[in-house]
Order: sequence, then C-alpha cells, then structure tokens
Amino acid sequence: MQTLKNSQIMDNEIKELMIPEEKVAHVQLNNPLDHALLVLIKSGYTAIPVLDKDYKVCGQISKAQILDSILGIERIEMERLHEIKVKDVMSEKIPRMNKDETFGKALTLSINHPFVCIEDDMGSFIGILTRRSILALINRYLRK
Repeated sequence: MQTLKNSQIMDNEIKELMIPEEKVAHVQLNNPLDHALLVLIKSGYTAIPVLDKDYKVCGQISKAQILDSILGIERIEMERLHEIKVKDVMSEKIPRMNKDETFGKALTLSINHPFVCIEDDMGSFIGILTRRSILALINRYLRK
C-alpha cells in the first residue's frame, strides 16, 4: 500500500478536483433565510457558500445556523425566516484557497469543514473543493 508522505499527491494542484462555481449552490448576503433554507434543502447540502454581489466569498451558511436563529424559548419561530438576512446568521470564518495551491493545503483545510472555497487571483469565487472529493482521491491513491 502507498503512503501519502512519500508521494507526489501532496504537491498536486487542486484544479482537477474542484467543482466549478456554476455548479455550486450558493446564496447572497441579503437573501432572506427562507431562501437560504430552500437552497440548502433542494441541494442536499448541509452548508453552502455566501457570496457578495461581486462574487467574492463572504462566508458560509448551514441548516444548523438557520434553525438555531429561529429557535424561540417555547417554539420554532418559522415566521422569522423571511425577516432575517443571511448576513445576520452566516459564519464569516470559512476555509479558502487559491486555485493554484496544493492538495496538501486542501487536505489540511478540509479536516474541520465540508468544503473549501476556491478563488482566482482577483479573489473571485470560482468553485469549491469538497471533503468528499479529497477523500475519494486519497482512497484511489492508497488502493493502487
């Protein structure tokens, strides 16, 4: 069985593993939470990127964050979903990297996050690298 330490896999660029932005579910800062929840449910993801009007990554939003924001003392306050904006609930701390960075960095960033946002040299969002695609590559490599 191969070992990652002695391999070239850690130095490979991540472009081939990236899901391009046109295929990535996302929301914008000023979208209401009901829209974000709908996108999350329809896409099947637990978290998605939040972008600004210039397609720059601002953070991520998850189902858990949305549900936590509408939990009242005695009930879930569903009517608040339309009143609260994504920017009021999202996480601003999100892993990101440049399209030319290496697999080793992506692997490290993916430990605590379901995806890593990929940006171009101008800082614009161009896609994501999922933990699943990282693990699939490692699995293929180790089984050679």
